[in-house]
Order: sequence, then structure tokens, then C-alpha cells
Amino acid sequence: MKKLSLILVCILIALSITACTGTPVIYMTNCDCPENHVSAPAPVPVEGDLKTGLAIVAGAKDSKGATADANGEAKYDVTVVAVTVDNNGVIASCIIDSVGASLNFDAAGAIVSDVNSPIKTKNELKEDYNMKAYAGSKYEWYEQAKALSDYAVGKTVSELKNGAVNESGKAKDADLASVATIYIGGYVNAIEKAVLNAQPLGAKAGDELRLSIVPAFASCASATSEKAGNAEMDVDACALTVNAGAITSCVIDSVQLKVGFDAQGQVVSGNTDEVKTKNELKEDYNMKAYAGSKYEWYEQAASFCKYVTGKTFDEVASIAVNESTKPTDADLSATVTISIGGFKGLITKAAN
Repeated sequence: MKKLSLILVCILIALSITACTGTPVIYMTNCDCPENHVSAPAPVPVEGDLKTGLAIVAGAKDSKGATADANGEAKYDVTVVAVTVDNNGVIASCIIDSVGASLNFDAAGAIVSDVNSPIKTKNELKEDYNMKAYAGSKYEWYEQAKALSDYAVGKTVSELKNGAVNESGKAKDADLASVATIYIGGYVNAIEKAVLNAQPLGAKAGDELRLSIVPAFASCASATSEKAGNAEMDVDACALTVNAGAITSCVIDSVQLKVGFDAQGQVVSGNTDEVKTKNELKEDYNMKAYAGSKYEWYEQAASFCKYVTGKTFDEVASIAVNESTKPTDADLSATVTISIGGFKGLITKAAN
């Protein structure tokens, strides 16, 4: 009888709490659950039309001049993010990648690095990036970037920024912090930029997002007494979506990182925090003024992307070009007068 009375009292207490709060309260003892951890709800599946966005955040602020003991260095840091976003600003898919490269020159202003050497992104390097070996990390860079990308899916930018990053730029969420130990503040800002850049280009829920990046040293030259040297890395990037083997949306952008140095190996230009991409420069890229073109670079890139949307990768690879890799198709060449070899290369890389 006493046992029954005790049970009834417990039930009445639980009901009184429920009546006050409107929510049943359950207390658990002897629980092995981690303290102060609340599982986030599963992301709500996105539906309907999606916007496709691409962001390139690039700079060379850590470049430095030569000394008596060390060569000068043009040091490039590039982050690239591709996203798809629904009409409510919820991120449906996200890919993060980065390029870290450098080019050396001596105290006489001569380039001493191999400008023909291939450049891999951090996702392509995988274990060869060696974060575990040199930073004592449990996870490699590509694994940490993937963890942040996965965390972003199902969230708006506001939700991402509020939940992902603490005041020092490190991961705040416990699950995310268990994998991503690197500084992620800059990557979150790049995701925000990609979301802000996103446009309705034909992607729909269920399409697969892909990102391709082609970095290369270009137009590099040693310094002379009359002219500064040029340590340049160009990065082309493409975000596209695919469904049933056909491209459903496409965005292409490019950035040129130019570090100038004199005949004493001292940096004289280009060591800045952020360099604008060609899409961001728009008319300031000055293709019309210097190349006599009817359309600026960003307009021609957009025209090419629109042209390939709806095509398969094989159909894009088969687009006819002349000896200068400029398009010969009448419709395409009406708005695209530049070489499209690089554009086609980006699409081919995305196919693989």
C-alpha cells in the first residue's frame, strides 16, 4: 500500500510540472549520456528550386622579401566554397576547399622556384598535407573541412555563425569541435559569401553539387633594374550541379594573385589581405578597354555557364574550338570571344 501511494505521489508531481510548463519533464538517473550535450535536430530536407553559389577568398598578405639568409616568398592563401541554398536561405549542400602555395625569389630578384610545378588543393593533397605530422592534429585538413561542410547543411548563415564559431574563431559546437580543431572563422565567412553570391541557375533539390579548382603559376618573371618581377598564381574555380548525368547549374570565377618584387628581392606590391575575383571586378577588369571585347569577362563566363547547362560532360568536352581554343559555335561565340579551354578543363575536372 505504501509503495502504491508513493507511485501516485510521483505521478501527481510529474503532472503538476507538466501543467505549469506545457511540456512533460522526465528525470533520468544513472544515465551514461554526456553532460551538457543536446543533440541538434536532423536537418529538414530541402525541396524545390535551389540557388547555386561560389565564393573565392584570396590573398597574399604573408608574402615577404628576401634577406641575407633566406629567399623572398610570395605566399598565396585561397579558400573556395560552393553551396546550394533554398529560397529560405537554408544550405542544402556545401563543399570547402583551399589552395596554399608559394613562389620563391632571391635577393637579386630572380625567381628560384619551378613555375611549371603542379599545384594541388588541400582536398586533393589529403594525407600529404601532413597536418597530423606537423600540427599534432587527429584529423587531416580535408577531414576537418568536410566536418564543417556537413555541419553547415540544413542551416542558414545566421544559424551557422551562431552555432559554429566562438570568439576566437574555433569550433564552438561540441560535435564539430571534436573533429575541426583548426581556425574555422575564415571558412564560415567564405560560406556566407558563397550563400550571398548564390543565384537561381536551374538547380533543384536532389541535384549533386560539385566543385573543381585549377590553380597554376602564370606570367611569372624575375625582376630587372628597370622592371619589377611578377610572382603570379591564377586560380580558376567552378561550382556546378548535376542530375542524371546532365549539368543543371554552373558558376565559374577566377582570381589572379600577383606579387611584385624588385631587383633586391623586396616585395613592392600584391601582399594584400584580399584580392577581388574577376566576377567581383566586373567592368573594372577592363576587358572591353584592353581587348576590344564587346562583353566583360564576367559576362562571358556567365554566358558559357548558361550554354553548358542542360548538357552532359561529354557534350561539353565536344564543344568545338579553333586553334586558340575559342568557340566556333555561332550561338556561343556571339557572346563568348575569349578562350574557353580553361572553362572546359574545369568542367572536365568536375566530371571526374
